[in-house]
Amino acid sequence: MSVGGVVVVIVGLLVIHQSNAEKSRCDVFQGSWVLVSESSSYPLYNSTSCPFIQKEFNCQKNGRPDHFYLNYTWQPHACNLSRFDGGELLRRYKGKSIMFVGDSLSRNQWQSLICMLYSSVPGANYYMETASAEVSTFTFTDFDVKVMLDHTVYLVDVVREAEGRILKLDSIQGCKRWKGIDVLIFNTWHWWNRRGATQPWDYIEVGGRLYKDMDRVVAFEKALTTWAKWVDTNVDPTNTKVFFQGISPSHYNGSTWNEPRAKSCVGQREPVAGSTYPGGLPPALAVLKKVLSRMKKHVELLDITNLSLLRKDGHPSVYGLGGMDCSHWCLPGVPDTWNLILYNRLVLLLN
Repeated sequence: MSVGGVVVVIVGLLVIHQSNAEKSRCDVFQGSWVLVSESSSYPLYNSTSCPFIQKEFNCQKNGRPDHFYLNYTWQPHACNLSRFDGGELLRRYKGKSIMFVGDSLSRNQWQSLICMLYSSVPGANYYMETASAEVSTFTFTDFDVKVMLDHTVYLVDVVREAEGRILKLDSIQGCKRWKGIDVLIFNTWHWWNRRGATQPWDYIEVGGRLYKDMDRVVAFEKALTTWAKWVDTNVDPTNTKVFFQGISPSHYNGSTWNEPRAKSCVGQREPVAGSTYPGGLPPALAVLKKVLSRMKKHVELLDITNLSLLRKDGHPSVYGLGGMDCSHWCLPGVPDTWNLILYNRLVLLLN
């Protein structure tokens, strides 16, 4: 359903004008997942029509046998989201740049948006380039719109020095790549609890002191505070819109969704019923909200944590890269809803 209007954000609430005579205040992050007919226009694209999906996200190509997860749509309780119109987004953002900054979940969302746009404007000219190990750019040349990814898993720096690899909680040199971007969507958390061989640092540095380790939630808050100071000092809100993607959850323990026999997301074929996740919200989300509340500049939280928690069925599981993946998301899939909400904000911001 198409909903026109203007959006005002007040602590995560969207005010959507559904008609000239009617206004309804609506928190689009509160709702439930609804199964739609397979004959409907969902999903917005398929894995064969979008050639840019990485193998680890391409669950259908990797042999996932069920299709129900493709036909759930997010329905807010008190309003409707405007249907995605990629051509409209490209026209409105002609000459502008959109950058996702974060870890592989940002890559998940970046590829989702590329597929949504590519499928909306068949035949449009484009090119994709990787300028460095960190930055990839997909350009819709007919519109001069760049959709970019900056792979920066902690937002703050990891630097190799004489002592080893150091995670510097108060250093953020990667920010040089963010200047001059029109829309920035940040994300981090996925890597903060890594230990052992998958941990990409040997020491943590903060305030000029080295630590072998520290409470990871505390470290997360210190890094976010460094990022927030950069935004407050360097971002002009009249030129750059800044979003922070909420904490994307994993599903490795069925007891958190009241199925203690489920050891992981494997075999899950439907969302959690209702609107509230039984296991509650991750502590990292409260930390993120606290940091955002202290900022001088406005950063809009795309609070997708709860709606994503409900989608225990949306992960690659064994249909990714051959291992067990209950952290990333199949494409098409849940990140398309993240981008649908982002689209509603980006289009309505210009009204």
